[in-house]
This record gives sequence, C-alpha cells and structure tokens, in this order.
Amino acid sequence: MVEKNQEYIVEIEDNGYRGEGIAKIDNFTIFIQNAIKGEKVRILIVKVLANYAFGKLLEVIKHSPHRVNADCSTYPKCGGCTYRHIDYEKTLEMKKEMVVNCLKKENVIAEVIKDTVGMGVPYYYRNKLQYPLGVNRNGEPVVGIYSERSHEIIPTPKCKIQNELAQQIVDDIYKFVLENNIEVYNEKTLQGILRHIVIKVGFYTNEIMVILVVNNPIFPMQDKLVSYLKNKYPEIKTIVKNINTENTNVILGKKNQVLYGTGYIQDKLGDYMFKISPLSFYQTNPIQTELLYNIVLEKSKLTGEEIVFDLFCGIGTIGIFMSKQAKKVYGIEIIEEAIKDAKENAKINNISNIEFYVGEVQKILPTLKDIPNVVIVDPPRKGCELHTIETLIQMKPERIIYVSCNPATLARDLKKLSVDYTITEIQPVDMFPFTSHVECVAVLSLKNTIQ
Repeated sequence: MVEKNQEYIVEIEDNGYRGEGIAKIDNFTIFIQNAIKGEKVRILIVKVLANYAFGKLLEVIKHSPHRVNADCSTYPKCGGCTYRHIDYEKTLEMKKEMVVNCLKKENVIAEVIKDTVGMGVPYYYRNKLQYPLGVNRNGEPVVGIYSERSHEIIPTPKCKIQNELAQQIVDDIYKFVLENNIEVYNEKTLQGILRHIVIKVGFYTNEIMVILVVNNPIFPMQDKLVSYLKNKYPEIKTIVKNINTENTNVILGKKNQVLYGTGYIQDKLGDYMFKISPLSFYQTNPIQTELLYNIVLEKSKLTGEEIVFDLFCGIGTIGIFMSKQAKKVYGIEIIEEAIKDAKENAKINNISNIEFYVGEVQKILPTLKDIPNVVIVDPPRKGCELHTIETLIQMKPERIIYVSCNPATLARDLKKLSVDYTITEIQPVDMFPFTSHVECVAVLSLKNTIQ
C-alpha cells in the first residue's frame, strides 16, 4: 500500500494530460510533476486518494534524453508552463499523443492524425497578459502568476511566453502601486482596490491596451497613473478601468470605463484588420493563429459558391478569413460585445457578404434561412452542446471544420458526429508552446447517403 510521506523509486511509464509523469506502485497509479516517460526517479508521496496518489520529484536517477534545463527562474512554481523541462520538439510529439489518446478513449477513428505544427521561435508569443495582484504571507503587495492549483501569487520578473513590453508595463504599474501606497486586492478580506492588470498587444500594429481591474469604481490615483503610463509608453493607445466587485475567479467584470483613448486597439491577421475590445476574445498567439486560420480556410475547400456558418465566432476572425472565398458567411456568438466588434470588423475590411447574430448557437441556427455547405465550429473548452450537434446533423452540411482547444471534448463531440460524418483529418497546432494545451483542426465530410 502506498503511504503518504514515504519515499519510493519508480519508473515513469507515461506522461499525462498536463505533462505529469505516470508511475505504478503495485498497480497503484502515481502522478509526478516534471517527470518524463522513460525516467527512473526517486519520489516523495505527498497525497494519497482512493485510486491514485501524487508524488513529488526528489531526484532523477535515470534521465530522459528529452530532458533539458528549464530556462525560467520561476518554473515550475508559477504554473504557467508545464513543459519547460522537455525539449520543444518532444513536446510536439506529446501533444499529438495526447490527441490520439483522447480519441482512443472515445473509440473515435480518424483517417489521418497529423504531426503537431510547432512554432519557429516559441518565446514571448502571448499578446494578452493578465496578472493578479494580492498580498503575500507577510502582507506585502505582490504581482505575478498564480502557483499551480493554488491562489498564491508567484512574482514573475521575466516570463518566457509573455510579450516583453507588456511585462515592462506591468513592472512599472507595480512600482507605481508601491510608491503611491495603492491598496491591492486581498482575496481573504475582499478589500483593496487593484485586482488585476490585463494588457492586450497588437502584435503587428504594436498598439497596446491596458486594463486596470478594480474592486471599487472609485480609484483615487487613476488620473496620475494614466498620465504616467501614456507619457512613458507611446504604444499605449487606450487605458480602461474594468469594475469587478464580485467575489469570483472571473478576472473581468461586465462594466468598463475608458480612461484614455478609444477603448479598443486594432491588430492585423493575414490581410485583415481587427478591432479588439476589453471583453472580446482574440486568439492569444497571433503567429500561430494566422497559420491555424489558413489551415481552416484550406480544409474548407471553398470555391466561392458555398454558404458558410461560423459558430462561436467571437469577433468574427475566422468568418472574415472565409468570406473572400465564400458566397455568404453567417457568424453566431453569445457575447454581445464580441458581435458588435465583429460587425465593426466587417465594415473595417469592406466585407459585405457576412452577417452576425448574437445569441446561443442552438437557438440561432434553426432561424437562419440558408442551408450551409460548410460549418466552422470553434467552441469554448466545454465543447458543443448536444442540441447544437443534433442541429448540425439535421442540417447535413457537406463539411464540418471543428476547431478545438480541448482534445477531450473534441473526441466526445466527434464520436457523436462520426455516425454521419467521416473524420478525414485532424491537424494539431501548438498555439501555446511549453504548456499542456493543444489546438486541433478536425475535418469532417458527410458520408455518402447513396447505398
């Protein structure tokens, strides 16, 4: 029987969904962070549950050839990355294997699962930074990233995946907070003003949005802070105060007040310009996003005669990419502000063959007068609602292109769709290097109904 606080020497048989090593002791599963398949390690058991346990890595006795020295001083404490101790090319293999394993669990057969498309330079790629502020154990203000599975904030002086200029701005805001005795948010007492700093960066335009998430609409030092930031950083085009007074893990509240600029920035993807607002979703890695969208466009096989439905369309990025080669595009999204941006983005890019609707996908779909030839599905991590899938099957589009950020829910949804559709291809894309996340483009073709 595995016992807590006991040391064991184990062989790592596999890696799990978040990159953790998996070992067995008398057929009892142990999960060990930062251990790699094929390694022999010494561990300390830190938690024992009914069917599995967690171990802490104490020593690597036999090293994997894929182990590298982590190039980050806060890894693995901060929880932002999970693969920094593994050679990058190997992480791409692991992400493909993750997709394969999820499909196997659901007994889903795909004709081709391609190798993960990696990133040429997988550093400083994030165009959105969101750092919480809080107090440490000594009651001192701190800013950084939450430690994994906790709400302890780890100071992150130099992150390898965040935009470097965004990090400089955060450092300056933090110094301003200290110098002006601004009270930061305390999760235990629910007191304090400044909760989060969110920064959005236009990768190609170099426009920057700073969002100050506050616990109180009255922020006494806001004018001084705004003046300081806009004078020091000409790249900052807008500064927004976001009010979030709820006791919640959700970062942004629903109410925004523009303190400087227009309240939005713009960025370019491919041939198109996009307006980005505080609450609207925009893909976090612009280089890989452009690659991802071009894969979607290629696999859609548009000739100019097709009706395309873009479900969970956000600010209209994928639909706008499709519009040049489609007869008509319809976009559906539940977030009203995102649809406002989507309509504005269509105007900015002089696109007249696209319409956007706000509401739940399963409710809007049956009301559209056209029948789609191609449906693009890009749902949140929870995947598609059953009713949405049933409606798609009833519509019988020739092709469905399913863009997924979660292989588990992708496999679940593909299992339902595979009754009527052949899964011709799945292309994993590494949107978030050195993390356990992987994006997939699944291509589905309607099965021949002629017997």
